[in-house]
Amino acid sequence: MKLMLRFIKPHWKLCVITMLLLIIDVTGGLYIPTLAAQMMNQGVAGSSFDLLLNTGFKMAVGSLIAGTCAVIGGYTCATLTARIGKDMRVALYEKSLKLSVYDFRQFGTASITTRTVSDITNIQTAFISFMQMVVPVPVICIIALILAFRLDTQIGLVLLVAVLVILSVAFLIIKSASPLFRRLQKLLDNMSTILLENITGVRVIRAFNNEDREQDRLNQSFFNYANTSIKANRKFANLDGLSFFCINFVIIAVFWLSGGRIAAGRFQIGDITAVIEYAFLILFFLMMAQMVILTLPRALECCTRIQTILEYSPEIEDPSSALPLDVTRSQKEVLAFHNVSFRFSDAEEDTLSKLSFACRRGETTAIIGGTGSGKSTIAALILRFHDVTEGAVTLNGQDIRKMSQKNLRDRLSYVQQKAMLFSGTIAENLRYSNSDTTDEELMHAADVAQAGEFIRALPDGLNSFVAQGGTNFSGGQRQRLSIARALVKKPELYIFDDSFSALDFKTDAALRQALVPETKDAAVLIIAQRVSSIRHAQQIVVLDEGKLAGIGPHDELMERCPVYIEIYESQTKAVQEV
Repeated sequence: MKLMLRFIKPHWKLCVITMLLLIIDVTGGLYIPTLAAQMMNQGVAGSSFDLLLNTGFKMAVGSLIAGTCAVIGGYTCATLTARIGKDMRVALYEKSLKLSVYDFRQFGTASITTRTVSDITNIQTAFISFMQMVVPVPVICIIALILAFRLDTQIGLVLLVAVLVILSVAFLIIKSASPLFRRLQKLLDNMSTILLENITGVRVIRAFNNEDREQDRLNQSFFNYANTSIKANRKFANLDGLSFFCINFVIIAVFWLSGGRIAAGRFQIGDITAVIEYAFLILFFLMMAQMVILTLPRALECCTRIQTILEYSPEIEDPSSALPLDVTRSQKEVLAFHNVSFRFSDAEEDTLSKLSFACRRGETTAIIGGTGSGKSTIAALILRFHDVTEGAVTLNGQDIRKMSQKNLRDRLSYVQQKAMLFSGTIAENLRYSNSDTTDEELMHAADVAQAGEFIRALPDGLNSFVAQGGTNFSGGQRQRLSIARALVKKPELYIFDDSFSALDFKTDAALRQALVPETKDAAVLIIAQRVSSIRHAQQIVVLDEGKLAGIGPHDELMERCPVYIEIYESQTKAVQEV
């Protein structure tokens, strides 16, 4: 409820208008049987035709007003629901952008996708049904009961008892079904996760002939979801029978009680039809509300899941008063690690320990080490995907934790190991880092990244289509386009996180040579596995199990760093053997 009020509040005027229109609609629906009973009583009593015509005219006007309000109310309700859904998705998406890598791991990508799409759709469906079918129920019950009590107290009591029985049973069913619907949403997350893995990993599945295994795993998740759905729906199965029993009970009671009253002259035939109409309207809306009740536990659980993310405190947050970052490029030292240690929150040991080094303008700094030595963690700390456990990372002499994430990342270009391209055109992907870049500048960046030749060979050049993830290009082409995208930004610090691994030695060498004049006013940080990609660097940082094993140029490290020598010799020996 708290979540819904938050998103309804900006549209409260539309919400009030919708509720008023629905109330007028149902009030008109109750007014018509009252007039019909009056007309019947007038006809039995032999009233004049003009009087009957006047009553009929009132019925026509009441029907017209009620029908008009129903149509307009349906439109405003649909508009209100669409706006609330849009606001929820925007809020959820904006919050997901603030989550760190660890936060995403906590929730799961598939779960956040399910919450953004499926959960909000469930809430929208439940909300529009609630507004149209549940909100009018109290109004109908109160007005109908008042009208019934005005006609006869005992008949009004019978109708009141029937309403209370149905509402009590519905409340108990909702309460008992809530845990099942909570489990249903978790099972839906599990289905989404397995399905996403099967789609993205289809090549691996086929390569190992594990189609049957994955199908069994997915079928099991489908079975668990269906089985839980059946259990939840069984709880509502008897509610229909109870509603029909109550409506038949009221009709029998009305006929039985009204017989003696008509004979005594205290009740008229038209009044019987009015009471039965009241009973039908009440029980009709109660049955409609019952159908909505089926969706409420799931919708409430969806609200809880969405609220959990919206109220979640991200691991990485901007300071309340972020420092302005010096935009001049006169300072020699661009980036520095000062005695930095880092440990993942769920780890027992530090990934990085007491690490200190600096990246200087116009120079290339390289990071190398064995698998699991913490190389990529360094890039994550610079970008503030994580925050250091001890020490500090500074940019232009300022602690990056004291500046906004946007301000920080505006001055960095990052190329990750697994190249990521977006659906669209090559030009749109290259402009992702700088939307104001001209086509000539794009091609220049592509030439530096050794991508210009294959772009010009394409029929549409820069306007060539890029599939989602860049799957219509080879790994090397995707990597070169990612490097070109980073060059377009012209930042203060370039971070290449093992981004030359998909390139052959010739392309790697040509690219490194072309990068030198392009990055003369910036610092370059290369994280690599191959010594050949970094031996030209002015400074090489050697890591061994998260600790600094050596730092300096290639020649010095070859003289005094056993870890670097071991890496170099293992790669040189492998090349010679080939």
